[in-house]
Amino acid sequence: MKHIDIYTDGSCRCNPGPGGWGAILVYKGIEKELCGGEKETTNNRMELTAVIKALQALKESCHITLTSDSKYVLDAITNGWAESWRAKGWRKADKSPALNPDLWEILLDEIKKHNITYVWVKGHAGHPYNERCDEMAQRESGKFLS
Repeated sequence: MKHIDIYTDGSCRCNPGPGGWGAILVYKGIEKELCGGEKETTNNRMELTAVIKALQALKESCHITLTSDSKYVLDAITNGWAESWRAKGWRKADKSPALNPDLWEILLDEIKKHNITYVWVKGHAGHPYNERCDEMAQRESGKFLS
C-alpha cells in the first residue's frame, strides 16, 4: 500500500465570507498542490473541503498521514463524534443539529477507503507545509474579494 503524506488548511475571511482551501499531497518526494475556494462559506467548511478534495484525488486505497491544524476536523474524526452525529441523523449529543452534514457525509465515506493516521499541528506556528497550505487558502479566498 502506498504511503501518502497529506497537509491541509482552510481559511475564511469575515467567517462567514469568502473562503479558500489548500492541500499538499506528498508521495516519494513528489508534491501535488490542490486548492480552491468559495464566495460565501465558513472556515470549518473550507477545512473539511481541503481534506475531502485531497482524499478524492487519490486513485487507490493508501496509508495516509494527514496533517491539519483543524481541531474541528481531527477531533470529530478521531473521537468518533462525526460518526455519532451521522448515526443520530446529524444531531449532536445535546440534540442540536451538527453543522456541515453534507461535507461530513462525503468525508466519512472517503476516510473509509484508506488507512489514516491523523496529526494535529498548531496553525501559524511555522510548520512549512501548513504555512504553504494557508498561503494557498488565503490566495484562493482573495479571488472573491471585490
